Amino acid sequence: MDKTDKIIVGISIGDINGIGLEIILKTFEDKRMLDFCTPVLFGAAKVVSIHKKVLKLDTIVHGIHSVDKIVHGKINLVNIWKEDVKVELGKTTKNGGEYALKSLSAAVNALKNNYVDLLLTAPINKENIQSEEFKFPGHTEYLEENLEGKSLMILMTDELRVGLITGHIPISEVSTTITPELIKEKVAIMHTSLKQDFNINKPKIAVLGLNPHCGDKGVIGKEDDDIVRPTIAAIKESGKLVFGPYAADGFFGSENYKNFDGVLAMYHDQGLAPFKSLSFGNGVNFTAGLDKIRTSPDHGTGYDIAGKRKANPDSFKEALFTGLKIFKNRKEFLELHANALKTK
Repeated sequence: MDKTDKIIVGISIGDINGIGLEIILKTFEDKRMLDFCTPVLFGAAKVVSIHKKVLKLDTIVHGIHSVDKIVHGKINLVNIWKEDVKVELGKTTKNGGEYALKSLSAAVNALKNNYVDLLLTAPINKENIQSEEFKFPGHTEYLEENLEGKSLMILMTDELRVGLITGHIPISEVSTTITPELIKEKVAIMHTSLKQDFNINKPKIAVLGLNPHCGDKGVIGKEDDDIVRPTIAAIKESGKLVFGPYAADGFFGSENYKNFDGVLAMYHDQGLAPFKSLSFGNGVNFTAGLDKIRTSPDHGTGYDIAGKRKANPDSFKEALFTGLKIFKNRKEFLELHANALKTK
């Protein structure tokens, strides 16, 4: 591969007091990783140096002053702040959130302006990052606000892809948020993503029920019979292979998920609790539905092990390789369909 053909991966460093930089530096410790892509970190050399010293890592990072100076074959670091910043590994601080946002904002701007091809985000703390600029419950909602399209959070491995019909909202609001329109929207996003991002020609999608046992014919709630079933039936009529609703406990316990290309859960913990039980440490968070690609590891800031050289980079590596694969798949899909339109 010619160096100029390499996929450029923009990387936000996450909370500066967490394990973000550790998993980034460990991932690129192996120089062979640079054969697959050109990484571009958004942060500051001083902060990276502190982490390297504490962790006793000697991963070589190449500092650049602007994103248009990217050098292939190196780990690039765009210095986006010059001031000294206090790093307190393992602690939740205002600094941690403030500089995580600076990194994320710069990385997203580079993504929007096509300086980088895709975005890989290290973990943030959803509490200390809150500010006038960031009033969102997580990365997904921030990205939807700043990029084009409607988002769908998908947690995935090679065997299992779980999307969320409702995301980071209180459990008390889930039942009133579930509407036929929302279910149809999320099914459409997952269906499109499975085709263009995963090369699945006729995706099979399972939809989980809202109530225990899908309501037991109205004994434990009427939403599944009044909203979910009729909506799935209407979607089926459009030709999509959508099935359900399925009771979540039996669906995962019986490994029925292996019969589908994607699963849509009604709310956060219904989908992500079983996903993380099955796949924790190897899963990837992918934001589907947007005009740009973003992936991240499936874990948080890891304050309890920050600075102790105990952080496992496997999920971050999986997020990197998943992002690269999705980028290639989507590019190929869009090119094929553009060519098909030209020949008509």
